[in-house]
Amino acid sequence: MEKIRLQKYLANAGVASRRKAEELIAKGVVSVNGKIVNEVVLVDDNDDIRVNNKPIKIQDKFLYYAFNKPEMVITSMSDQFGRKTVSDFFNKIEERVYPVGRLDYDSSGLIFMTNDGDFANYLMHPKNQVTKTYSVYAKGSITSDIKKTLEEGVDIGDYVTDKAEVFDIENNEGRCTAFISIKEGKNRQIRKMFEVVGIKVYMLQRVSIGQISLGDLKKGRYRSLTAKELETLGYCKK
Repeated sequence: MEKIRLQKYLANAGVASRRKAEELIAKGVVSVNGKIVNEVVLVDDNDDIRVNNKPIKIQDKFLYYAFNKPEMVITSMSDQFGRKTVSDFFNKIEERVYPVGRLDYDSSGLIFMTNDGDFANYLMHPKNQVTKTYSVYAKGSITSDIKKTLEEGVDIGDYVTDKAEVFDIENNEGRCTAFISIKEGKNRQIRKMFEVVGIKVYMLQRVSIGQISLGDLKKGRYRSLTAKELETLGYCKK
């Protein structure tokens, strides 16, 4: 392989995003050929690259999974408080796979797991704007005015959300269900959006990412993504 920037190598190896990789380098926990580095260097597979003295190599075999995350599971590889994480469901896989993006602790649904840093970076890059759809169960009623507000953008404190689509609304005796599609992924964004308009979300499930849906995939289970599904996301491994 041709030499690439160290932070890109770490991202491609699934260690962290490029931004987080830069932070690791700045902390002085990354070494190349036995020397701690804290600046941009070019590396390839012939170099001895380590993070906290653990050898790092880019995978030869790339894996892509659709995972139905249950509620009360952390979208992380580890948790300092001992809570269950998404990595606990992939113990039987020899390769290290990690989550793409986030899904709230108390939410369930579709999340991708991979060992391909380019794939993760592609999906999380703002310019690619892959649509994510959620089913919402909440206390309150979604009126036409509330629907319009949610769709046009909501100030959730430190951020004004982009346009959304709210559909298949059902109101019944003070409770409601609906689907909402967004192209962002801010922390607890949907719950905050509904809270602003006076509606309390008590159950949230991500049902699709792009054209890829949960289907009948049970909570806590995963399946491999097909080459065709990767194409629908606009991703092509170079």
